[in-house]
Amino acid sequence: MSLTTEKKTSIFTEFGGGAQNTGSIEGQVALLTERISQISKHLQANKKDFSTHRGLMQLVGRRKSLLTYLQRHNLQGYRGLIERLGLRK
Repeated sequence: MSLTTEKKTSIFTEFGGGAQNTGSIEGQVALLTERISQISKHLQANKKDFSTHRGLMQLVGRRKSLLTYLQRHNLQGYRGLIERLGLRK
């Protein structure tokens, strides 16, 4: 269920600019997006897992806050990240 260290490193390398740059907004949003997709798959199979659903809503809210921050401070970076992750359709 959880992400492996190798997967996290690859996400931060791809989106954050480097494996050690774990504080970048783009990397954090990409990591949250990966976790959200895994939990969504879990909830499709386990519809009555309400505590996991609450955790999913918290992750979505945290990702939304980070995206709002990125949109206010770096609009081009926000648009590029949204396109690369495929969030808005």
